[in-house]
Amino acid sequence: MKIDPPFEEAILLKRYKRFLTDIRLGTGGELTIHCPNTGSMKNCWVAETPCWFSRSNNPKRKLPGTLEISTTPEGDLVGVNTQRPNHLVREGIENGTITELQGYDNIRPEVKYGEENSRIDLLLSKDGEQCYVEVKNTTLGVGNGRVLFPDAVTSRGAKHLRELMKMVEEGHRAVLVFCVQHSGAREVGSADDIDLEYGAILREAIAAGVEVLAYGCRLTPEEIVVTRRLPFVC
Repeated sequence: MKIDPPFEEAILLKRYKRFLTDIRLGTGGELTIHCPNTGSMKNCWVAETPCWFSRSNNPKRKLPGTLEISTTPEGDLVGVNTQRPNHLVREGIENGTITELQGYDNIRPEVKYGEENSRIDLLLSKDGEQCYVEVKNTTLGVGNGRVLFPDAVTSRGAKHLRELMKMVEEGHRAVLVFCVQHSGAREVGSADDIDLEYGAILREAIAAGVEVLAYGCRLTPEEIVVTRRLPFVC
């Protein structure tokens, strides 16, 4: 995903009220921008460290910018905009990087499905075969290159796993993709200490035939792109 214009660099001062972030610009002035992340962002940022943001030219927006990349306590970069992973994974499928999801003729985003009023992030299809792909932004670094999901209790995430299991039961392929926007990531796992129920349902889903993939990203102000398969250790 090419970033045009490139993200602007600033210093992150604080995140508050969940969706607000104060930053210091290179010119010395301060600016309040939107934080597009509903999670806890645990271990994703430190005050007075570099961050990168995008600007909006929409005059109707209350806030002029969006936080995109922050710096972890260890100095790694993290992509915090949860609106980007679906596009990143789709791009990774279309350019052949995500090898496990090749061979489909059609990709449709945000398709309604399931028994719990859900929308699948990506629906792949070919000759009547369907593959349901759920994407999760994954950023919780816990040291030694291990990055976990979720960073907060997620009843929505548990619902998605139940829906994927139902698709497998009906004879379809179902895949959970952890899109790891963390530059220091070497492996991915489940954050059972944060949400034990999610971890239990995830292991149930794997046993039921739901496939799990984890892919890391390269993050720069000019480009964010899926680059490499990471081991998933549940």
